[in-house]
Amino acid sequence: MRRVAWAVVVCLALAAGRVGGQQTEPPDGSDAYLTWTTREAQRIGQAMRADGRVGGAFDLRGLHTDRAYNYKLRATWLTADVIRAAARLAQGSSGLTNDQTRALVAEADGAGDTVVLVEIDPREGSGVIPLEWLAFLGPRGGSPGEPGVVKGTSVPALRSARVLSGTFRRDYSYEVFWIIFPLRTESGVPVFPTEVSEAELIVRIHDKEGRVRWRVPDAVRARSSS
Repeated sequence: MRRVAWAVVVCLALAAGRVGGQQTEPPDGSDAYLTWTTREAQRIGQAMRADGRVGGAFDLRGLHTDRAYNYKLRATWLTADVIRAAARLAQGSSGLTNDQTRALVAEADGAGDTVVLVEIDPREGSGVIPLEWLAFLGPRGGSPGEPGVVKGTSVPALRSARVLSGTFRRDYSYEVFWIIFPLRTESGVPVFPTEVSEAELIVRIHDKEGRVRWRVPDAVRARSSS
């Protein structure tokens, strides 16, 4: 019943934005996201969400009591479209004006080159995620240390940026991390040049590794090469 009631509230709020005093802009400019329906926004957010695992399915803890057997991994690439989809959903659920929604987008766009929301859930074992775990982003099949693969930086302060939480409700069985990645290497090489079609996130925890991948959005490739 609660889910049904919440969906009704969202639909009514979106409808009010279309027919009330606050008119949305035409869908042919930078404000096109202000006309997206709830379903469209959710679809965009889902497209950049990927599930994986750090470590093998049958990894054993052995004599280690300071780590988990393996870790469930979920990652959402917070591209420009995902940020706008999250802002549109926030507008519907909270009755925000267009200007308030634009402000959410501007805050998120200014966070860094590109941000990935990483969620990790330890499987049995100690249930502890070590502080020194690492994340890398680059072309599919790349490895840390290779050209075009960059290391991410965890920025807990991004928790306060509302639309950087993606388009899904928080799953509290996972720990959540906001990782900023540069779109160029230290030597100025684009991470996603024109010929790269797929991106891969690499997460390393102790001696275990997990990967998830996405198609590289044209907007990300353009920013990386500019």
